Amino acid sequence: MADRVPQLELGNQLCFALYSASRAATRAYGPVLAELGLTYPQYLTMLVLWEAEDPLSVGDIGERLHLDSGTLTPLLKRLEDLGFAVRARDPADERRVLISLTERGRDLRATAADVPARVFGRYGIDAATARRLVGELTAISESLRGA
Repeated sequence: MADRVPQLELGNQLCFALYSASRAATRAYGPVLAELGLTYPQYLTMLVLWEAEDPLSVGDIGERLHLDSGTLTPLLKRLEDLGFAVRARDPADERRVLISLTERGRDLRATAADVPARVFGRYGIDAATARRLVGELTAISESLRGA
């Protein structure tokens, strides 16, 4: 093509590189998480719950995962159906729904402990590069959320 516009070529788009990497990373988790009976979004939600010492509200979880309650509610219901979490109304504020891990959900943490290492091996990068990328991608995300 005679009138090339490099800034409009797919291979030069940061957005496409991020999109492609995100899809590939999510696919890499698929078979490992299937062994646990979790989807990738469910796994991310469990990570948030495993970090918490107390029950979390749906809003708190949504804030951590950058998801709205309409997306999160069916996901949390499925985790409850799987026996990993329990939803209950906050006695101090009936409008809030609190999510707690069940014993089964807490036990799953030990089983899932090797998930990051199993998947990380597929990335083809070392730990230092991964830490640098996490920092850079977090900075991009925060910048875009603030825009």
